[in-house]
Formats: sequence, C-alpha cells, structure tokens
Amino acid sequence: MKTRRGILKLVGGGFVLAAAGAGGWYVLNGPSDAARQAWREAGAPEEKRRRFLSYALLAPNPHNRQPWLVKLEGEDDLTLYCDLDKRLPATDPYDRQITLGCGAFLELFSIAAANEGFGVEITPFPEGEPRPRLDQRAVASVRLIASGAAKDPAFAFITARRTNRNTYDKRDVAPDLLKQLETAGSIHGLAAHTTGEGELAAKLRDLTWRAHQVEMLTPYTLQESVDLMRIGNSETVKYRDGLSMDGQMMEFGKLAGMITHASMADTHSETFKIGMKQFEEMAASARAFAWITGGEGRAGELAAGRAYARLNLKATELGLAIHPWSQSLQEYPEMRALYDEVHSLIGGGQIGGNGRVQMLVRTGYADPVVPAPRRGVDALFASREGQ
Repeated sequence: MKTRRGILKLVGGGFVLAAAGAGGWYVLNGPSDAARQAWREAGAPEEKRRRFLSYALLAPNPHNRQPWLVKLEGEDDLTLYCDLDKRLPATDPYDRQITLGCGAFLELFSIAAANEGFGVEITPFPEGEPRPRLDQRAVASVRLIASGAAKDPAFAFITARRTNRNTYDKRDVAPDLLKQLETAGSIHGLAAHTTGEGELAAKLRDLTWRAHQVEMLTPYTLQESVDLMRIGNSETVKYRDGLSMDGQMMEFGKLAGMITHASMADTHSETFKIGMKQFEEMAASARAFAWITGGEGRAGELAAGRAYARLNLKATELGLAIHPWSQSLQEYPEMRALYDEVHSLIGGGQIGGNGRVQMLVRTGYADPVVPAPRRGVDALFASREGQ
C-alpha cells in the first residue's frame, strides 16, 4: 500500500478521515478491529440459518444502515423485515435504496446457502408491497430447500468485498472486464450496463459530481449524512454502522474540537471545504461506470439489490474497486432535474419499467480499503416492538 502523508482524507458522504500514513502509525492508530469483527466471524454460527446470515449481513447497503431484522420460522424458514429506524427519509424518501440493500442481503444469504448445498426460495413482500414507504410488513419470506444446490463461485468473494471511496488510478478498465460486470449484474430480470473512458464517462463524471454537490449543499440531506458520521473509534465501536471515521487521530481531532458534527454541517467550515475538494478529485478520477436498469415495484427494487450484489462480487473477483455514486437517482425535490437528466442519459429517456436506473457506480483501480463496520448476527434479531 502506498504511504500517504498529511492529516485529512475523505470517506463516507464527503467529509474527512485521518490519513493512513506509514504502516507503524496505521497499526497504532488505524480503524477499529472490534467494529469489524463480523467480517472475521462470518461462517462461525452453528445453526445453519444464522451461519448463512453471518454472510448476508456483509452486503452493501446505503449509508451502511444495515436495515435488516430477521425472524426465524420453524427449522428451515425465516422472514426478513426492514428496521424502520434505519431508513434514510431525507435522501431516500420512498425507501427505494433501503429496499435495494435488503435485496443485496438476500442475495448473499442465497449464495452462502448454496455453498452448503441448500437452495433458497424467496417470496418478496408476502403481505403486499408497501407504498409510499416500507412499513411493518415483511420484506421477504425465505425458505431453505435441501436440494443439493451447486456451490456458487461468488461465495469466495463475500468477505473480500469492499466499497472503495478512494481516488481511482489513471488506468482504464479493459472492455472484457466491463463485459463480465455486465454479465454478472444482468440477473433477476435486471440489466447491467457499463462504459469505459470516453464521451459517456465524461458526461457521467460531470453529472455525478453535480449531484453530489446538490446533496451536500441541501441542508436537510447534508444533515442526514452528518448525523450518521461516526467520529473516532469509540463512536464507531458503539454504533458499528453509518459512515465510519475511525482511528486514533480522528479521536484526537474530536476531543480537540477540530472535527465535529457541527463543522461537517457548516458549509463555510474548512472541514467541509476540504471534504468537497477531495470528493471533486474522486469524481474526476472515475474512468469507468456501471449501472443497473429495470425492476418495477418493490419486488423489482429487491431484485435490483440482488443484481447489484452480484455485480459487486464480480468486481471483487476481477480486482476492480467499486463505489456507488447514485445521488442523481435520489427522489427528493432538489434532485429532480438531475434525476431526469441521468435517466435521459443512460435510462433511454425512460424513468419507469426497463428504463428505471436503480444503481450507478464508478469502477476502476484504487488502493485497498478496510471493510465497513458491521453490527453482527445478534443484531438481526433485535425486538421489532414499535415498528
């Protein structure tokens, strides 16, 4: 890994984290191992459903909210619910992104089950599709089938999967690798598309950066991200979700009052300005993009999350970094013009049906990153009281 000098480096929704620096500094001051214990313990539970769930909870999901609650039913079934307290009402007012995160969870569960010879039967929204937002009704019912299912090669990459928010290298992604991403993500009725460096990529760089600016300069959407920032190791270990900014240097910056939630929410602060500048550099570094289209209704959104999980795992297999940059797909009023623009550009001018763009990500090559914190299997069975 390259040595990095300086104090500030971006993560999460556009803010700052202490730079990794040389190896010795990193060991003493790096991100919390305790907050990432779930990645090391995947596969450990004795009961088969809990074992498969220990892989499912490593799924990509918006703002690392981990919006999953599970009820085990009988010997082979379970029901997935949305933890309604983990939604993103500002940037995801209709819970579309949260539903995609639930779909990714289900896909990793299915892959882990297949690794032990179990098929999985998933029934989306068995009590009906909730609108306009998710509610107490089940997201999916799941049944294990001892069918002798074939092992899925994607299983090998679950614990290696990352969301990589670094600045990407000036290195093009080969067309055959992009084609493999398309093939992997074209599943469950969805279609994956890609573009390498060229005119379309340049337009997407510009559009995604403008969408990022809208989110960061709209007070209530900015505040949503700020509230989910976990500053320092103590907050990261306490919550094990959200946008982690851990390491002892971060802890020091927090105690010294240099890095605070208030400074992140202040668009005139140096903290905010540095964050925006670094995110602009990240956006400019994108040389390839992938996106997923299709999926009608809640079931279609769930399927889109499953398709994205597949694309993400394939990127890991191919040695590619991947980072969702989907602000332009968010459905709050201030984003409407860019929402229409991105659908005109890569959705065939359509917003519904097969023209609906469900995910937009940059992909390429970058320095490796640590995994995001996770709460672990026991958190999946928290009480649903008041939901």
